[in-house]
Parts: sequence; structure tokens; C-alpha cells
Amino acid sequence: MKVSVVFKVYCLTVMTLVAATYTVTLRYTRTVSSDMYFSTTAVCVSELIKLVLSLGMLSKETGSPTRLKNVLVEHVFCSPKELLKLSVPSIVYAVQNNMAFLALSNLDAAVYQVTYQLKIPCTALCTVLMLNRSLSRLQWFSVFMLCGGVTLVQWKPAQSTKVQIEQNPFLGFVAIAIAVVCSGFAGVYFEKVLKSSDTSLWVRNIQMYISGIVVTLIGVYINDGEKVLENGFFFGYTPMVCFVVLLASVGGLYTSVVVKYTDNIMKGFSAAAAIVLSTVASVFMFGLQITFSFASGALLVCVSIYLYGLPKTETSKLNRQDDDKHSKQRLITV
Repeated sequence: MKVSVVFKVYCLTVMTLVAATYTVTLRYTRTVSSDMYFSTTAVCVSELIKLVLSLGMLSKETGSPTRLKNVLVEHVFCSPKELLKLSVPSIVYAVQNNMAFLALSNLDAAVYQVTYQLKIPCTALCTVLMLNRSLSRLQWFSVFMLCGGVTLVQWKPAQSTKVQIEQNPFLGFVAIAIAVVCSGFAGVYFEKVLKSSDTSLWVRNIQMYISGIVVTLIGVYINDGEKVLENGFFFGYTPMVCFVVLLASVGGLYTSVVVKYTDNIMKGFSAAAAIVLSTVASVFMFGLQITFSFASGALLVCVSIYLYGLPKTETSKLNRQDDDKHSKQRLITV
């Protein structure tokens, strides 16, 4: 039991550090570099690394090169329909990842971290519409609380004093809005595809990342084709940029693996802790000046994440207590 608790704490720590570090370092690379790298190439390289890592995990899962070859032939090379099916989240995730770069080019890391939690109500809505699930009243309440918190954060956002580049906060918020919609839809779509068959998670990831590489390469050609030909694919890449790409690649895969060892409360606590860490880092690195509305909104978001992630037994108990209270009120009224 003690080992289990230690491992859960380890998972929580890693998820928190990955989320916070990725946001802060990405913001740093988009605000201090003189030779700005192309975000489209970073997203493309990230997809390539994810594909390689997924192939490695599938190789470990199958246990032999022969079985690995048979699985790839059956589910990848001979399954064009499945590849086409997984191209949908590939396109959506590609848009989401590029929007993250655009958002962090125009908003502070702490503001981004808080606002990006809008993915929770977006995912909840997609879950209700696409998977025919229902949310408890406490979850709906937490969703509205989260939206209110984000509104407070955006009402008078915190400002960074050490960032000299020109920024457009409105453009940054629009980019986050697009990113959260993409995150909610793609996540639920991918979950629906996973549950529609017994195909391995790593096979599905490989199918998605193959499509993702094609999609992101098209994005590189459309958005930065001429600049890439002139300056090179890896123009502006520094060790910090490489670290950001590595975090983007490993972070998502690692989180998807360790999530099964944690519960919703821990995931919510991880998100809240990432917000706190991003805020503290932004104060020291970017001279972030925290406003009262930002602090209040961030607190509301953290509380709402906790409430949304409460186990069903807890929410059911709270709902029953709420129903009993209303029943007594109706009896008194009568």
C-alpha cells in the first residue's frame, strides 16, 4: 500500500512538472529568441518522435519483431479505412498544437495555463453529445464556476514586464479558444474510436501519428514553405527549443500511460498545481504582475477542477443530500 501511494505521488509530480515546464519553456522560446523557429516544424517533429516512441512501446507489447511486423501490416499497411478514421483527430490535434504556440506568443504562461482549463467544459460537452454520458449537478456547477474563473482572469489579465516583443492578447485568447475546442473534440473522438474495438492503444497511436506527420508536413508547406526552403527546417532551434519539442512528445504519451494509476482528484490537483507553478515561474522569469482579478479567477478555476474531478460516489452522495434537502423544503412548502 505504501509503494502504491509513493508511485501515485510520483505520477502526480511528473504530470505537474511536465505541464508547467512545457508551458513556461514554450513561452520562453516564443519571447526571447532573436531567430524565431517555425512552430509548424516543431509540431511536425513532435509527431515524429511520438510515432517512434509508440513503435517502441508496441514492440515491447508484442514481444518479438515478427509479431510487430504482423501487427503493423494488419493494422497499418492493410487498413486504409482505419488510417482515414484516425486522420480526423490528427488534423484536429495539429491545429490545437499550432494554436498553443500562437497563444503563448501573445499571452503569459500563467494566463494561458488558467484559460486552457476551458478544455474541461468543452470535453464535458463533447462527452455528453458524442458518448451519451451525463454529468452530475455538481459537475455542471463546477463547469460554470470554471468559466467564471476564466472570465475573471481575462477581465484584467496579469501583465509581464520583462517581455519586450509585441503581443496581441485578443489573438492569444482566440487561439486558446480554438485549442480547447480542438482538445475537447479530439479527445472524446479518440476515446470513442478506442472503445469501438479491442485494438491496442499503441496501434491506434501509430495510426494517428502517421496521419499527424502527413498533416503537419502539409501545414509546414502551406504556412512556412518558402521560409523553410530559405533558412532550413531546423532554423532557430536551440537546446531550449529541442527541450520544448521533447516535452510535447513525451509529455502526452507519459500522461496517457500514468493516468490509469491515478484518480480524478489527483489529476485535478495536478492541473491546479501546474497553474501555481506556472504563475510562480512567470513572476520570476517574465516579471508577471498578478492582479486581484487574476488571483481570484485562478482560485476559482482550481476549486472547480477539484469539484469536477470528485468521484461519482462523492458526487452521488452530495446529490442525494441535495435531493433530500429539496424534498424537505417541498414538504415544508406544502
